[in-house]
Amino acid sequence: MSRPRRPPPQDPWTLAFQGYEAQDEGRREALCAVGNGYLVTRGAAPESRADGIHYPGTYLAGRYDRVVSTIDGRRVENEDLINCPNWLPITFRAGGATGWFGEDSSTRIVSQRLELDLRRGVLTRDALVVDAAGLRTRLRQRRFVSLAEPHIAALETVLTPENCSGPLHVRAALDGTVANTGVARYRDLVGRHLTPTGQGCEKEALWLCVHALGSPLHIAVAARIDLRLDAATVDVESEPESLPGRPGRIFTVEAVAGQSLNMDKTVAVYTSKDPAVGDPRTTALRALSRTGSFDTLLRDHVTRWEHLWRRFRTEAEFTDRAGEDNTLHLHLFHTAQTYSEHTVDLDAGMPARGWHGEGYRGHVFWDELFVLQTLNLRTPQISRAVLRYRYRRLDAARQAAADIGVRGAMYPWQSAADGTEQAPSTHLNPMSGRWLSDRTHLQRHVGLAVAYNTWQYYQATGDVDFLDTSGAEMLLEIARFWGNTARYDPALERYRIRGVMGPDEYHDAYPWADRPGIDDNTYTNVLAAWVLSRALDALDALPGYRRDELTERLDLTHDEFDRWRTVARRLHVPFHDGVPSQFAGYERLAELDWPRYRRRYPNNRRLDRILEAEGDSVNRYKASKQADVLMLYYLFPAREIRGLLRSLGYPAAHEMTQRTVEYYRARTVHGSTLSSVVHAWVLARTDRRRSWRFFRDALGGDVHDVQGGTTAEGIHLGAMAGTVDLMQRCYTGLDTRGDVLWLDPRLPARLRRLEVELRYRGHWGVMVEVDRREVTVSLRPGQGGPVPIGFRGAVVEIPPGGSRTFTL
Repeated sequence: MSRPRRPPPQDPWTLAFQGYEAQDEGRREALCAVGNGYLVTRGAAPESRADGIHYPGTYLAGRYDRVVSTIDGRRVENEDLINCPNWLPITFRAGGATGWFGEDSSTRIVSQRLELDLRRGVLTRDALVVDAAGLRTRLRQRRFVSLAEPHIAALETVLTPENCSGPLHVRAALDGTVANTGVARYRDLVGRHLTPTGQGCEKEALWLCVHALGSPLHIAVAARIDLRLDAATVDVESEPESLPGRPGRIFTVEAVAGQSLNMDKTVAVYTSKDPAVGDPRTTALRALSRTGSFDTLLRDHVTRWEHLWRRFRTEAEFTDRAGEDNTLHLHLFHTAQTYSEHTVDLDAGMPARGWHGEGYRGHVFWDELFVLQTLNLRTPQISRAVLRYRYRRLDAARQAAADIGVRGAMYPWQSAADGTEQAPSTHLNPMSGRWLSDRTHLQRHVGLAVAYNTWQYYQATGDVDFLDTSGAEMLLEIARFWGNTARYDPALERYRIRGVMGPDEYHDAYPWADRPGIDDNTYTNVLAAWVLSRALDALDALPGYRRDELTERLDLTHDEFDRWRTVARRLHVPFHDGVPSQFAGYERLAELDWPRYRRRYPNNRRLDRILEAEGDSVNRYKASKQADVLMLYYLFPAREIRGLLRSLGYPAAHEMTQRTVEYYRARTVHGSTLSSVVHAWVLARTDRRRSWRFFRDALGGDVHDVQGGTTAEGIHLGAMAGTVDLMQRCYTGLDTRGDVLWLDPRLPARLRRLEVELRYRGHWGVMVEVDRREVTVSLRPGQGGPVPIGFRGAVVEIPPGGSRTFTL
């Protein structure tokens, strides 16, 4: 008997989809989105409109609009990432057909292949289209959003009639009638954000201007259409088709079977908020006039992607080809095109769902905690830009703290344009159909993440200028908030932080209490103690005169610093059963009947919704949506956690780590894609096989849409970047502390070899190669001084052009 043949290995640089599946279009559109950090366009078919299956969407980095809705008689105000005018629309009809492809249901796709070239940033579509009369047309389309020209996007369409000759009509348009309707549970909210203010259908260019309804934002889109017949440029008969908010032109050619018509659609997008832009319409038309051909634009775009991939070089050799390398490239691709050099000057934050859809309304949460660790060692200028976004909103954070009677800076759980809290007051449980109170604004640990990111960026870059101009001030004001929020409890002889939510997100109140929030969340308290100390370290890192100026300007006194030191040593950390409690009173909660719920709900990732729909509450149970206490082991090595607990006056034996990991792992449903990243990291030192399983789960988060439909609403950027960071820092044991680059590799069994190229403190080429027997660190020649490398307690210096191999 012959053995079954293995399928050919997947190209590690290609994401491909064969055929057409209506129920899967949303996921494919998000995963096949192309962008450049200024704008991202979903991988929707150009002939499609938002219809419940397709959802063409284009989003500009950091461009929001504020609208008011009425829900159950209540006024609800939301700030949404705007679904901008759709630049894609192209359709056709062959012979004497009256219906347009995509509008006439009798014209259908017989076969289709969608292919995203991750190395070049190009989406290609090949399809065979057959109309009601049996006329067959071969369709090939390529699109990209230029990494070389941030305001430019291009779409090439090639139409080849296979069995007919005669008139071929092609319609190209721009669509400003779009709305935000991409998330089903938001559809009771107002989704219209744009109103057209002008349009044109000139033969030289289509153009469209729109204005945001709730913000002073103007957007202009202009498109140039170039046609070729069998590669020869032709002047084709055309006529305008101008519908309100949808300018277009219809082109007609006499086609011959086997002869190809090429239509190149080049688009320029500008807004009134872009740097160095006067009138967006004039600027867009001017940009089109000087923009080269599709092939020229593509060549320059591909060159820039080649340069970018050098900065993100990550090479891994696995024991089998199960697609890990392909998905890692996909995750790097989406991370790189969400926030690039073109985002740096836009004052945009790091969106939790990329600029790929309308999930979470495009808001900024804490996900940069998972993204910046990758960028710090690859593109630190981008990390700095993300932190500058936070710094520009420091005054809003100060005001938020003042509004609750506390000095310092309280950053919002959800941020958008101006840094005020954008967390909703209500949210919909789609399982019960009920609108519920939303208390996620109590996740004040987001400010601790900003502080942690600030310090880690400084450790990776040594950027004293940033610390001087922005970073130290943020750290000090965040520390001030926590120093003032902590209240002394004489009964415990400890400081306590009350009325918050931890990263778990399930527990927003005690089941026996009539107030929201929980007390002494371990993650929050331990990280607050760490931040209070790091803020003082940041101040010490400044030159003396700048230190004096900053403390004077912020009205900081030695008495306040002494209080921070006291709080950092005396914050309360609750314990039960030999492990740190997730929060005070956690031990009083009931154990969930896990076997019953796992049988009844195989997918129990949204246990909170399940219980609420049953008339129960997750607040009653020892159950977590995602890592909470274990987040500390994601941020710090176990030895540092033990040191932090000991500095707070708590015993912390080595065996406590494993006991804590197992306790909470058994009670976590991984309702967030971030949870698998954290568990893969935490288990990497103690259970590498299980760590690898969580790594694989994290890799599949969006590719397999493990959340059950959420990928269509936008990628999960933190989880994507987090999987890359597992390779970059976790499995290499890489840590930046004390002016030393430390290494302690532990490769999982499925990973034979790993090679990454990093940028560390001005050195552009620090190469780290790890296999089962050794780790080699090499520096490119001609760059600055030596780099201190730490390995198993010893530090050696490697000069530029040198290398050093360490035996494992």
